[in-house]
Amino acid sequence: MAKKETARAARKQLADVPQQLAALASMSVPDLAEKYLELYGEPTRSRNRDYLKKRLAFRIQELAEGGLSARAVARISELGDKLPERWRMRQVEETKPATPPPPPPAPAPVDGRDARLPPPGTVLTRVFKGTHYRVTVREDGIEYEGQLHRSLSSVAKLITGTAWNGFSFFGLKAGCPKAVTS
Repeated sequence: MAKKETARAARKQLADVPQQLAALASMSVPDLAEKYLELYGEPTRSRNRDYLKKRLAFRIQELAEGGLSARAVARISELGDKLPERWRMRQVEETKPATPPPPPPAPAPVDGRDARLPPPGTVLTRVFKGTHYRVTVREDGIEYEGQLHRSLSSVAKLITGTAWNGFSFFGLKAGCPKAVTS
């Protein structure tokens, strides 16, 4: 008798899958995020509607029809080193610590100057929209076209007409292409 009840519940759940999948199409992003939490047991960081619908559809079908067999999971583990590069990177990201390392402390100003600036006398060059721009680092500021400015950002704003981080604009920030210095 218990087998019949289990089989009946399984058939009902399978019959309900198309309705659940159809309901996803009319759900808002917050509703999809709530459903994700319900089905996966953890909140989603994504707010991409199509992505959430695909993930939820997969999970609904997985719960109704079963996931991978134990044999398939074992085979995947066995072939782990032969996984495509992009899959391995995803697995590494999942094993990273939850909290990022603290940012390095900001450099202390030396003699009132920003320690991130190169030594006085350094000439920074930048090509912007086909024009070459040169600034000279001085002890008391940044010289551009014969005028002294307080920061690289103010010079970058003069050149571009919009607010820029001067260190990024002149290639002094980590991850930016290096500007030519003399």
